[in-house]
Amino acid sequence: MSTTDQRVAVVTGAARGIGAATAVRLAAEGRAVAVLDLDEAACKETVEKITAAGGTALAVGCDVSDEAQVEAAVARIVQELGAPTILVNNAGVLRDNLLFKMSVSDWDTVMNVHLRGAFLMSRACQKHMVDAGFGRIVNLSSSSALGNRGQVNYAAAKAGMQGFTKTLAKELGKFGVTANAVAPGFIATDMTAATAERVGMGFEEFKAAAATQIPVQRVGEPEDIANAVAFFTGDAAGFVSGQVLYVAGGPLN
Repeated sequence: MSTTDQRVAVVTGAARGIGAATAVRLAAEGRAVAVLDLDEAACKETVEKITAAGGTALAVGCDVSDEAQVEAAVARIVQELGAPTILVNNAGVLRDNLLFKMSVSDWDTVMNVHLRGAFLMSRACQKHMVDAGFGRIVNLSSSSALGNRGQVNYAAAKAGMQGFTKTLAKELGKFGVTANAVAPGFIATDMTAATAERVGMGFEEFKAAAATQIPVQRVGEPEDIANAVAFFTGDAAGFVSGQVLYVAGGPLN
C-alpha cells in the first residue's frame, strides 16, 4: 500500500497502556496513526516508538469529552495525516467507589470520557468513513460491563459502549463501516496498578491473585487487546460488525 492510499487510524487514550500498544500495532499493520491523548506531550513516547520502527504517527492533544476540541483534533488529523477511516475509542478513566460514597463528579467524569467521548469522536470521524466507503470503529468495553463492585459508573459506561457499538453497526453498515467492541478482562496496565494500590495490594501480588481466577492462568497484556483490535480494523473483517469480543483468558458471559 503506497503512502497515498495509506489508511489513517485514530487511537484515543494512546499515550500508554492498551491505547499505546494498539497504536503501535496498527502502525505495524501499515496505518498512519494519530496518537491522541489528553496531554499531547504524553504521546511522545508512543509516537517515537512508531516512527523508530519506520511508521507514521502524529501526537494530538485532545479532551475527547469536549466537542470543540474533538472537532479541532479531527480537522488537524485530516490536514496532517489524511482522512481517518479507522477509529479506536479507547480513552478511559476510573473513579471507583461504592454507590453511597460516589460523587456526582465521579459519575459524570466517567460517563463523559467513555460515552460522550466515544460519541463525539465517532460522529466527527464517521463522515470521512462514509465518504471513503470504508470505515472501522472499535470501542473499548470491559468485563466490568457485566457488573463489578465499586464500579457502578465504569460498569454502566462500559455496558453503554456495547449498545452504542451495536447501534453504530446498524446505522453505518450500508456505508461500508463496521463497528465492534473489545471487552478486556484483567490487563496489566497503569490503571490496574492503581486499582491494586487502592485495595492495598502490591501489583505483582494483585496480578498473581487475578491469574489464579483466569482459565489460561495469566493476566492479559496490552498487546493481547491490540491483537483483537487489529483484527476488527482489518480489510478482511468487513462481514464482522456489531460484535462484542471478550478478551479475558476465558469465558465471562
